[in-house]
Amino acid sequence: MLTFDQKLAIIESFPELERRDVSLNRVNFHYVGGDSDKKNVVYHLHPNGNGFVYAATLKVPKKDPKGMVNIRDFSEEELRSIIERSIDSLQSNAVSEVEETLQNIDEIWMDKEGHKLTIIFEGDMWNVYAGEKLDGTFPSYNEAKQYLLEEGFKPKRKFDKRMN
Repeated sequence: MLTFDQKLAIIESFPELERRDVSLNRVNFHYVGGDSDKKNVVYHLHPNGNGFVYAATLKVPKKDPKGMVNIRDFSEEELRSIIERSIDSLQSNAVSEVEETLQNIDEIWMDKEGHKLTIIFEGDMWNVYAGEKLDGTFPSYNEAKQYLLEEGFKPKRKFDKRMN
């Protein structure tokens, strides 16, 4: 396990992060670039080595409901990697590039019983349809996808609307 000072040195090596001292000798590090409302990359790094990194949009295990991952037992390599990925996820062009690509694709999802739902980007929202009936509306693709996964659906086909 890395010490508090070792973690601080690693985190401070990222020039795009700004240190902010908070209560109980804890330290936060904010991402100073991008348009995201989310700014905390490292949250409540404590002298005992405990702390969290924002990973809501990352595919990592053991996220809390706020999308934070505990970094207490992380190695230097693990810590550097998750911080880099967290910063990448907060960069303004990262989300827009993904969203722009996804806006041109309709997806068909199926459950084990053969029911089909389709995700379609319309206006500024992601709509899920059962045939022609609207099943749900979501502000982001990831929220629509999460809903379908929770309902037992899996992606089956993608149709690129630019090809039609």
